[in-house]
Amino acid sequence: MGQIENIALSAGSRVLVEELVYNTAMRMDEKDFAGYLALCDQGYKYRITAYSPEIRKLMTWLEHDHKGMKLLFDNLPKHNSDQSMLSRHVTVYTVRFADGGKSADVVSGLQVFRTANDGGITTLFAVGKMHDRVVLGEDGARLAGRTIKLDTRMLGIGHHVPI
Repeated sequence: MGQIENIALSAGSRVLVEELVYNTAMRMDEKDFAGYLALCDQGYKYRITAYSPEIRKLMTWLEHDHKGMKLLFDNLPKHNSDQSMLSRHVTVYTVRFADGGKSADVVSGLQVFRTANDGGITTLFAVGKMHDRVVLGEDGARLAGRTIKLDTRMLGIGHHVPI
């Protein structure tokens, strides 16, 4: 394959990867958890971490595989949770292809805004970066792993929905 074909393949694959990342944010905003999981590979792994300068350690706040995420989503209606709307704003920074274009490592900036049901006030809820692993196949792009590294360390009470 020539250089021009590689560039075209890479550009097309990058669009697929970016659309997948943005689509996962939209599914979560809409609380379409089944739709979110449908975008994930069966080997999917999800983590939320934050570094604490007070204890000088990385904290893992949530860690699940595909099955664990499904169970978490299925159990959400049983929790007394904050029902405020969350709006995820994602900016894809880098897409690095590997395995001959069959996978990609993606780094994105993440801002999450919370709009209160009572009064409709919108505030910044969380800030961090998403580190995604995407697999590309004949059926398109699938999310194989996501680690969210938060700068924010105070999320308040009643937030059970993954970011």
